Amino acid sequence: MEKQLGTQHREEIIMRLVLDVENTITKRGGKLHLDPFEPTNTLTQVGIQNLDNSDEQYVMTFDHVEYQDISGDRARQLQAVLDNATLVVMHNAQHDLMWLWASGFKYDGDIYDTMLAEYVLLRGQKRPLSLEACAEYRELDHQKDDTLKKYYKDGYNTNEIPIKELDHYLRCDLNATASLYHSIEKDYNTAESQTLHNIRDITFKVCKTLTRMYMNGIKIDADVLRSVRKEFEDEKVAIENRLNVTVRKYMGDTPINLNSGEQMSKVLFSRTPIDKKTWVDTFESISPEEFKDTLKDYTKVLSKTKAKMCLKCNGKGKVFKIKKDGSNFKKPSGCPDCNAKGYLLLDTGVVAGFKLSPRDKSWVNANGFKTGKDSMDVLISTARNNNLNEAVLFIQDVKRLSALTSYLSTFVEGISIFTKPDGLLHVGLTQHVSATGRFSGRNPNMQNMPRGGTFPVKKVFVSRWEGGHILEADFAQLEFRVAAHLSEDKTAIDEINTGFDVHSYTAKVITDAGQKTSRQEAKAHTFAPLFGASGYGRSRAEAAYYTHFNEKYVGISAWHKSLAKEVLATGKITNESGRQYAFPDAQRRAGGKVTHFTMIKNYPVQGLATADIVPVVVIELEERLRPLQSCLVNTVHDSAVVDVHPNEKEYVLQIINDLNKDLDNIIQEAYDIELCVPMLLEAKIGNNWLDTVDVI
Repeated sequence: MEKQLGTQHREEIIMRLVLDVENTITKRGGKLHLDPFEPTNTLTQVGIQNLDNSDEQYVMTFDHVEYQDISGDRARQLQAVLDNATLVVMHNAQHDLMWLWASGFKYDGDIYDTMLAEYVLLRGQKRPLSLEACAEYRELDHQKDDTLKKYYKDGYNTNEIPIKELDHYLRCDLNATASLYHSIEKDYNTAESQTLHNIRDITFKVCKTLTRMYMNGIKIDADVLRSVRKEFEDEKVAIENRLNVTVRKYMGDTPINLNSGEQMSKVLFSRTPIDKKTWVDTFESISPEEFKDTLKDYTKVLSKTKAKMCLKCNGKGKVFKIKKDGSNFKKPSGCPDCNAKGYLLLDTGVVAGFKLSPRDKSWVNANGFKTGKDSMDVLISTARNNNLNEAVLFIQDVKRLSALTSYLSTFVEGISIFTKPDGLLHVGLTQHVSATGRFSGRNPNMQNMPRGGTFPVKKVFVSRWEGGHILEADFAQLEFRVAAHLSEDKTAIDEINTGFDVHSYTAKVITDAGQKTSRQEAKAHTFAPLFGASGYGRSRAEAAYYTHFNEKYVGISAWHKSLAKEVLATGKITNESGRQYAFPDAQRRAGGKVTHFTMIKNYPVQGLATADIVPVVVIELEERLRPLQSCLVNTVHDSAVVDVHPNEKEYVLQIINDLNKDLDNIIQEAYDIELCVPMLLEAKIGNNWLDTVDVI
C-alpha cells in the first residue's frame, strides 16, 4: 500500500476508500472537546483502506510523541489519495470530515457514513450506533480489547498511546467499517428497503453541509452572556424566595425540598401514601369508578405543622448517653426524641398543601403522584377552573424555576464552556438521534431553545463582522402545511391558500368556550392535535378546541386513521419521501385504540417537514451562500440562521427570495413530491439573533 501511494500511476491509486481519524482530546470545563478548534488539539493519525481489498491498508501518522510529519510527506500522500477517491466510507463522517478539512485536506466527493446508513435502516427504532455496537449487532469481527480506554483512563492523550497499539486499533476500525459497509448494503438491496436509497443518499449530503456549518461557528458576545446569566440568576433567587414563602404558608414548618418529586407531590395533592412498598401495585387493577375510594383508603391527608424546640436536647439535636457509672459518654449521640433535628413538628389539624386531586390512576407513581411538566400544565388548568389563584401562581413559579435552572446549565453554562478562545461557538447537530430523522443538538443543544422571539439567550449570538447581521429564515406553518398535503384535508388547504389566521381562530374557540385567550397563548394549542395531543387533562375551554380540531379537519382525522391501519397491516409507515418508520409492536387494543397512536400521527408529519424538507432546503441555501463571505451558522427545527457580512445583506436577502420561488422545485427534485400547498420562507434580520425585524 505504501508503495502504491508513493510510486504508482494516478489511475492505479485506490478509488473507494475507508477512512478513520484519530485526534487528541482536550478536557475543559468538565467536558471533553474532540474538535479541531481547541488550540491544543491536533490530528494524530489517519487510516485509509481500499474498500474492495482489505490488504491495501495504510496508517499515516501526523502528530505523535514517537513521530511527527515535519516534512509533510504524509500530508501530500493523503491528499493524493483523496484527489483520486470516488467514495470515502467513514463511521461518524462528520467528525472525520471536520478534521480533514480543518487540517487543510481537500475532499468534496461522495461520502458514505455507516453510522447514518444504519440509522436510516432502523426506521425510527432505537439502538446504539457506535462502530462496536453496529458490528456486534451484525455479528462482524471487531476489536473487543479495552486497552485504549485504559490508556485514556490513566491520563494518556491519543498522541501519547504507544504508536503500535494505536496503529493496530486504527486498522481494526478500518476493517470493521468496511465489513459494516458491505453488510449494510446487503440490507439496502432488499425489496423492502428500496425507498430508503434516496433518503440514505440525501442524508450523506446533509452530513457534509452540517459539517461545513459546524466549522463556520457563530460569534458569541461574552459581555451579553454574562448579563443574561445575571438576569436569570436574579430571577431564580426571586422565585425561590416566593416559593419558600408560599410553601411555609401552605405546609407550615414542615421542611420541603421542591426538587423532590415526592415532596412536591405532598404540597400539590395534600396526601402521602400510607405504604410506599405496595402503593403503585395497589392501583394496577382498579377501575376508574374505584379510584377515588382507593385513594382515600391508601393515603394519609397531610396537616400543616408548627415547629417546637425539643426539650430533651434543648434544640441542639444531640444528647449525651450516660454510662453505668453515671458519667457521660465522650461523644454525643443524635437525640431520639427529635431524630437529631433539634425540633419537633406538631400537627395543627389544618390540611396542608393545595388539595389538588389526581384525575385517575395514571397519575400514581412511586413518589405519590406525577409532578412532571405535562402534569403541571394540567394542574394549572384545573386550579384555574376552580379559582385557586395561589395554586396557579405557585405551579407557574415552579415551572419557571425549572426552566431557569435548565437555561443556566444548558445554554448559559453550555455556551460558556463550548465557546472557543476566538469567541466562536461551533454548533453541533447530529442526524442519528431523533426517531423521526430531525436534527438533534449537542454541545450545547440549541434545538431545545424555547420557540418565539423573547428568549434572552439569543442576544448573545452576533455577527463575526463589525456591522454584520444575523438573519433567520424559517418556514411558515411548516408542519401544518405538510399535514395538509399528506392528508389532502380540504379545509386546511383552503386556509393555507387564503392566508387564514388559524391562531386567532384557536383563541376565539377557546375564548368562546369560557376561557379568555390571546392569539399568542393560543399558539400552544393550534397544531397540538396534529401530534397526538388530546383535550384530556385540559381546561374545559381548551378541551373544546381539541374536539373542534378533529371536527374541523376531518381529512386529517381520516388520514390519522389510515396511518393506524397501515401500521397494523405492514408494521411500518412509508412516508411520501420514502423514509420509513417501523412499529413492530403496534396492535389494536380491546377498546379499539391502536398502541403508539401518538407516534403514528406524529412521525410522518415531523419527518417529512423537518427530516426531509428542511435538510434539502438547507443544503441548497448553504450551496448558494458558498461564493459569499456570509455563511450558514445554525439550523433549528424549521429555520436556518445566517451570519451576514455587512456588504452582502442585499445579496443574502435575494438568495432567500430566490429560494422561496424555487422551494417546490427543490422538494420535487429531491423526493419526486408535487406539493398541493405552497411552502413559504419568512426571514428576519438584526444585530443579534434576538433583536430582529421581519424583512421577507
